[in-house]
Amino acid sequence: MKIGILVGRENTFPPALIERINSLNKGVKAEYIKIGGISEVADCPYRVIIDRISHEIPFYRAYLKSAVLAGATIINNPFWWSADDKFFNYSLASRLGVAVPKTILMPQKAYKEGVVSESLRNLEFPLKWQSIADYIGFPAWLKPHDGGGWKNVYKVNSLDELIQVYDHTDQLCMTLQEHIAFDRYVRCYCIGRQHVRMMPYDPSRPYPTQYVDISIEDYIGKELQDRIHKDCITLCNALGYDINTLEFAVRDGIPYAIDFMNPAPDADSFSVGPANFEWMLEHVSDLAIRYALEGVPTRKSMSWDSFINQRIAVGE
Repeated sequence: MKIGILVGRENTFPPALIERINSLNKGVKAEYIKIGGISEVADCPYRVIIDRISHEIPFYRAYLKSAVLAGATIINNPFWWSADDKFFNYSLASRLGVAVPKTILMPQKAYKEGVVSESLRNLEFPLKWQSIADYIGFPAWLKPHDGGGWKNVYKVNSLDELIQVYDHTDQLCMTLQEHIAFDRYVRCYCIGRQHVRMMPYDPSRPYPTQYVDISIEDYIGKELQDRIHKDCITLCNALGYDINTLEFAVRDGIPYAIDFMNPAPDADSFSVGPANFEWMLEHVSDLAIRYALEGVPTRKSMSWDSFINQRIAVGE
């Protein structure tokens, strides 16, 4: 029985994960995947595949979807990861009772060749810029609705600056989001939708120095830890991610979920630090082995209403 690791340029976590899984002697072998041309009826030699790179390589994403049909369990679900976006996540979180910044989805500024004015007749034009600004306030963040890695993210301080920056976003679909002037910021690993590790974090620092060297107990109190833990489990259960990082900006004692679509999060030892690295190794290896031995299938459907209805039922 084999676990396959699909990896990008990271050089510390994947080999350590393979070594850890193999050293546990659970009857499961971990190795790097090697694939070339794949037929439409190909068998998958892996019981579980841990995906760290398909968000950047379309060939890998297509292969993983086929591997699900062949019986493999993929961490994380390639079908949902393909469909997910951050604006949907904010919409879902707000309905689940998780605090999020006020956010507006913006129409694209430009479109691919072949899109003509008749194709855009449903769009409101001109945009009601003042109403948008009044809802969000300034400063604000203009960022892609499905981006990552702080690419194409802009802080804007006025309506004139917003319009100026928006006019250069080309074909990107952007969101405008309220700025949370936080006093503390926490990044959380969530593994298997049950294990949470909270890490003090400073997003203003350059990579790889963002993780703050202070214990979470000294950084935030237990009440806030409990709320963030609950929000992490709530979000990952609803989204179905088995590996994810979630970021919370704390303002006036309220943790606002800022970013929680990171299904291939940073886990390099030199970045996250030895204690966080060891925690990830332990819980990801345990998760992968359990899925391999128990044959846990990749989730075939998403049922957000059930989670929303559960919240309504308990009167939250």
